[in-house]
Amino acid sequence: MDKQRTVLVDKQYFLPFVLLTSLFFLWGFAHAILDVLNKHFQEMLDISKTHSALIQAMMYMGYFVMAIPAGLFINRFGYRSGVVFGLLLYGIGSLLFIPGQYFVSFNAFLFALFVIGCGLTFLETAANPYVTELGAKETAASRLNFAQSFNGLGCICAPLLVGWFLFSETKEHPNSVAFPYACMGILVLFVASIFLRVKLPEIRHEAEVDKEGHRVGLWSHRLFIFGLIALFAYEVAEISINSFFINYVVEQRWMDARYASLVLSFGGLGLFMLGRFSGSWIMQRVSAERMLFWCATGTVLTTTVVLFDLGIVSLIALLCGYAFEAIMFPTIFALSLKGLGIHTKRASSFLMMSPVGGVVGPLLMGVVADHTDSMVWAFVVPWVAYVVVWFYARKMLSQRITLSK
Repeated sequence: MDKQRTVLVDKQYFLPFVLLTSLFFLWGFAHAILDVLNKHFQEMLDISKTHSALIQAMMYMGYFVMAIPAGLFINRFGYRSGVVFGLLLYGIGSLLFIPGQYFVSFNAFLFALFVIGCGLTFLETAANPYVTELGAKETAASRLNFAQSFNGLGCICAPLLVGWFLFSETKEHPNSVAFPYACMGILVLFVASIFLRVKLPEIRHEAEVDKEGHRVGLWSHRLFIFGLIALFAYEVAEISINSFFINYVVEQRWMDARYASLVLSFGGLGLFMLGRFSGSWIMQRVSAERMLFWCATGTVLTTTVVLFDLGIVSLIALLCGYAFEAIMFPTIFALSLKGLGIHTKRASSFLMMSPVGGVVGPLLMGVVADHTDSMVWAFVVPWVAYVVVWFYARKMLSQRITLSK
C-alpha cells in the first residue's frame, strides 16, 4: 500500500461538501442526455452521424468559450457566485428547449445546448477545485472521485429516463424533447435559489515563490501542462464513446436503440459510477498516480479489443472500459492542481477548457464512421486518446516513485 487511510473531508467543510456533491449529479444528467439526443435526432430528423455530432460539439464549445471568463469571474467573486451563475445559465438553457420544440429548429436546440454548456463551465470550474480543497491534500483525488461518483449517478438516470421516453415515440406521434429539459430547468433554478441562501467558506492561498523569492507563474509547472493535455485526451475518448455507444450497439444488430439506451445506462454508466465509488475508496489506501496508471492501461486494452471486432466480447470489453475510465477525470484534475497554490482557480479554468474534446472526439468519430461505413473503425479515435492518458499516468507514477526514494 502507498499510504494509510486518512479522513476524506474535514468536519468544518462537511455541509459545503454535501451541497456541492449534489451539483455533480445535475451536470452528469445534462451530459448523459446528449448521448440519447444524438441517436434521437438521427432518426427523427434523418441526419448523418457527423451532423448529429454537432449536438456534443455545441455544448462542449461552451466550455471552450466560457472557461477563461468563468475563471476570472470566480477569482473575483468567489466559488459560491460561480456556482449560482452557472446554475442560472444551466436553467435558462434548459428552458430554451421549449421555443426550440415550438419552431422544430435543430439550430435552436444547438443554441440552447451551448447556453447549458456555458452554465456547466461555471459550475465545474467552481466545484471541482473547491472539492479538492475541503480536506487533506493527500486525499484530494479520492475526495473528488467520491463527489464525481454522483456525476455517474446522473449519467445513469439520464439515458434511463429520457432515453426510454424519447425512443418509445414514433415519427407519427413524437414525444416532446422539450419536456425533460423543461423539468430539468425548473429543478436547476430551484437549486440555484438554495445556493443563494447558503454561505460557502472561501479558501485562500499564498503566492508561490522560488528560492530567490520570485513569484512562480502557472505555466512554469510542466506537469500542469501535461495534465491539461491528458485531460483533453480523456474528454475526447469519453465523450466520443458515449456519443456513439447506441449507434455501435444498434449497428452490430444486438438490439434496438431503446434497449441500447438501457445497456448504456445500467451497463456502461452503471459500471462508471461503481468505478468512481470504488476508486475513491481504493485511493484512500493507494496513491492516485498508481491507480491512474493501471486504469489507463485497462482502457487501452479494452478499446483494443473493440477494434478487433470480436462480437459480444468487444461489447463486454467496451462496458468494462467504463469502469476503468471512471476515475480519470477527477484524478487527472486533482493531480494537475497539486502544488499550484494561488494559481488554483485560474488553473481550474484552463482545465475546464478540456471538454472541448467533446467537440473534437464525436466529430472525428462521426467522420470515420461515415467514411468507413463502420462504427468499429471509429474507435481508433478514443484508442489514441487513451494512449495519451497512459503516457501521462506513467510520467506521474515514475515521478512519485522517484520522489519516494
